[in-house]
Amino acid sequence: MGAGMGDDVAAILLTLAAENAELHEQLAAMQDMLMETAIDAGQLHARMEELQGQRDAWRDEAGRLGSREKRSA
Repeated sequence: MGAGMGDDVAAILLTLAAENAELHEQLAAMQDMLMETAIDAGQLHARMEELQGQRDAWRDEAGRLGSREKRSA
């Protein structure tokens, strides 16, 4: 194998190593974004459950008030 071919292989390996490092950085950034999204989704889910509980309590109260009005009418 001549010096020219060895240089070509070295250049290809260097290019692949640089691309691999760049892809690794992109993957780490995407993993961070995914983790942030999962945390946000969990917080939104908890808030939705809280609001649904409030909604159900209001419905129950409205039902009780409606029953009282029907009985007094």
